This record gives sequence, C-alpha cells and structure tokens, in this order.
Amino acid sequence: MIKDGKLFRVVEPNCFDTATRIQEMDKACVQVQCISTVPVMFNYAAKSEHTEEIARFVNDDLFSICKSHPDRLIPLGTLPMNDIRRAVEEVRRCVALGMKGFEIGSHVGEKSLDHRDFWPLYKECEKLGALLFVHPWDMDSWSGRLNKHWMPWLVGMPSETAQAICSALMGNLLVEFPKLKLCFAHGGGAYPSIAGRVNHGYKVRPDLCATECKVAPELLQKNLWVDSLAHNPQAIGLVADTFGKDKIVLGTDYPFPLGELEVGKVVEEYSALTEQDKNDMLWGNAIKMLDLDENTLAK
Repeated sequence: MIKDGKLFRVVEPNCFDTATRIQEMDKACVQVQCISTVPVMFNYAAKSEHTEEIARFVNDDLFSICKSHPDRLIPLGTLPMNDIRRAVEEVRRCVALGMKGFEIGSHVGEKSLDHRDFWPLYKECEKLGALLFVHPWDMDSWSGRLNKHWMPWLVGMPSETAQAICSALMGNLLVEFPKLKLCFAHGGGAYPSIAGRVNHGYKVRPDLCATECKVAPELLQKNLWVDSLAHNPQAIGLVADTFGKDKIVLGTDYPFPLGELEVGKVVEEYSALTEQDKNDMLWGNAIKMLDLDENTLAK
C-alpha cells in the first residue's frame, strides 16, 4: 500500500483473502468477527462524490464477503463523512441490505464529532439502530519532534480517541441522541486515564466546558461502548470503571502489529472479572451492541 508516493504498509493475505482470515480465526478460536476497512481508506479529503464511490465499493465488497460466511463475519461499513447527505443515504442503503454498523474516523478535517454538520447522520443512525464505531486516524499533525519512535500510533491514536470522546460527551450528542450507539476503539484510548481530569475540569470551569452540554461527562460516559484492546489486564479495570463492564466488547485490531496477538487474553487474565463478566466482554456484550441473533452465529 502506497501513500503519497511512499510505502505505507505491506498488505498480507489476511487483509484481503477470506480463506486465510477464516483459517486464522479458527486457529485463534474466534468464532465471529466484525470486519471493516483500514482508516487510510476513509478518503475524507477527496471530492465527496469520489469518497461516496469508494465507500459504496468498499461496502458492497464487505457485504458480499460477509454474506458468503454469514455465521462468521459481520460487516461494518464506511461512510463519505465529508458529505453528510451522501453519508445518510449510504447508511439507509446499507442498513436496508442488513448492515449493522459503520466505522468512522475520530474527526473529519477540522470538524470534531460534535460538529452540527454530523447531526443528521446521528439522527438517522439512532432511528435505524445503526452502530458508529469510531477509530482514531489522520495523525498528520503529529510531526517534528513527535514523529519518532512510532509516537503517532503509540501516543497520537489514544489522544485522538480521547479527544473524540470528549467531543461526544461535552458536545451534547448523548443528550440530543440518547439512543445513539457509539463505540470507541482501543479501550477508549487515553480517556479512561483522563476521565477524572475531564470531569473535574467540567465542574470547576463550566464557562469553558459546559457551554453546550449541561450534563456532566461522568453521567454520560457510561452510555458509550468501547472495545477491550487495552493491552494490559489492569487497564481493563480502569476501562470498566469508566464505561461499565457491560459496555466493553472484544477488540483485537487484527491483523496488525498493535493488535492483541492472543485474542481475548487481556480480558481472561484480569482476575477481578467473574466468568460471566469475561463471557460478556468476549462475546455477549457485542451481540447486544449490534443487536445480533445469537442463533445464526457460529458456536
């Protein structure tokens, strides 16, 4: 994969070959997997008609692949977020096909998730029960002294996710759209670590933090979903305290290096969880989040 004339990533068969992916799922004892595109394919900076064309192509391909293995693979589509009218139309088209959710970036250009341009999309997703899975991306601003030691991925991505969560909480999204399902990647990024700071700031500087939402973040954050990719069993405890054990779904970031190499290990090794907690995080919560029929999935 080439980006701006430079090698971005060597793409292995498990990124595009369904048979290889199923084999690796079997090896890892993963019965069902949600699949989505890589964020570099969002193409939000392109002309909106081109972004829409790419989104439709990707979504049709994802849907076709998952339809061939309906008990193993669940598609999460992509959207032309640089044109919300087109994004809403694509949501309607894909939900009508049977798609349960969509992956979006943590921001679109200079627009954070609380930008009013996105509200028609949130209204439609809430109406249709479609999940929006938020993945960090576009860390181009992390340049110069921060562009060493893979910091855009190690530090930039968690920061991006934390910023997106703060935008959702303090931008009044969850008050205006109380049934909107938002799931944030990588255990909510840095947000669990700064949640206390954010809530304290909301209380002591309401003139800056409470300008759009009159409900404190700590009262809204448990309405969000996150995945379990925290890499550290102890971190799962903090994620659970922040969002609730019932709002954590299994996340692996497969098949990339920053993903969990032993699927579910971080959940299984956290001793403070009961067996029911672990089962919920490993599969039960995801079924609820996506409103799936458990009887149609591989056991």
